Amino acid sequence: MEPSLARVKAFDWLRGLAVLVMIECHAMVLLRQELLATRAASVMDWLNGLVAPSFIFAAGFSLALVQVRTARAGGSRGTRFLRTLRRIGEVLAVGTLINWVWFPISVEPWWLLRVDILQCIGVTLLFALPLFAALAATPRRLLLASLAVAVALFFVAPFADGYRGVLQDWVNQSGPHHSVFPLLPWSGWVFLGGAAGAVAGSSDLRGVRKLLLAIGVVSVGVWLLQPVWLALYPPHAFWVTDPANSAQRCVVVMGLLLVLSAVEARATASFRASAPVRFVELFGTSSLAAYFFHEMLLYYQVRGVSLATVAGGKCGWFTYALVTSAVIGTTAVLTAVTDRIYRWVDGSRRTVSPKPRVAPVG
Repeated sequence: MEPSLARVKAFDWLRGLAVLVMIECHAMVLLRQELLATRAASVMDWLNGLVAPSFIFAAGFSLALVQVRTARAGGSRGTRFLRTLRRIGEVLAVGTLINWVWFPISVEPWWLLRVDILQCIGVTLLFALPLFAALAATPRRLLLASLAVAVALFFVAPFADGYRGVLQDWVNQSGPHHSVFPLLPWSGWVFLGGAAGAVAGSSDLRGVRKLLLAIGVVSVGVWLLQPVWLALYPPHAFWVTDPANSAQRCVVVMGLLLVLSAVEARATASFRASAPVRFVELFGTSSLAAYFFHEMLLYYQVRGVSLATVAGGKCGWFTYALVTSAVIGTTAVLTAVTDRIYRWVDGSRRTVSPKPRVAPVG
């Protein structure tokens, strides 16, 4: 029997697992230099490359899912639209705060607009929201429109590497502020997730799984055509903008979601209530807070001292595992406290599962 779609747990679990991998990724700054050249570090780097696609895909999924469900339930679309805008504003506010903490804003204010994962997600969601809201009452049209936009963004991305204009920081990684996640190709993941959200809002998990499988199969074809893309496009950053690289990541993310969806369909009540599942769901439903706190724990300096400055480049595998576990545990505590405060301030104490939030990150 299919579980209720009041909340699609597979996507919460995907985000939660991505948070755990993200903390592991950022904590790699603690490892000794020679360890970063090992086979184990290479495997970790490959795994870490799936974090951003997972977060951005899940953000688009949540945005479309909420819009479709609101339209189908006959709720106040204007109220939901404004509430979603507030959520997006929170993502952008946290991203801006992190830029203010990390960079010399007083010397060069433009650092405030540096494009990292939160800025990429927030701005893309702002672009996607009018489309998702306008087509929410017709999920099939939303599905097709989202897929079309995603394909266009992924396949135009290689041309963006040659752009040298006023918005270069938002388009590629070679601008003056070295954007980590420019809108191309990363914004494509929001619209790809939006397609899945359109199906989830109007169907059941079987429909979602069929779409994920279809996206995965098509992505395999795009991946295998790598030589074609290299021949057709001008020189570009293959590991960022090439369609074959995006397709490879897509195959893995879709496969993981299919596995998580199958687990959700068969999960017992005791499994859902187990401590490990609730731990993953905490990060999955409050990923914005988890992103902020783990970065502060690793990098925030007090009088020039931070965990990264004290232990950076000095840890072996065992020490790295201990410190990373401590950061994960502390992040979980701070995230849980923040989530309780947020619910209290938001007046959202409910006896049922909370509605999906617009969630980032990476």
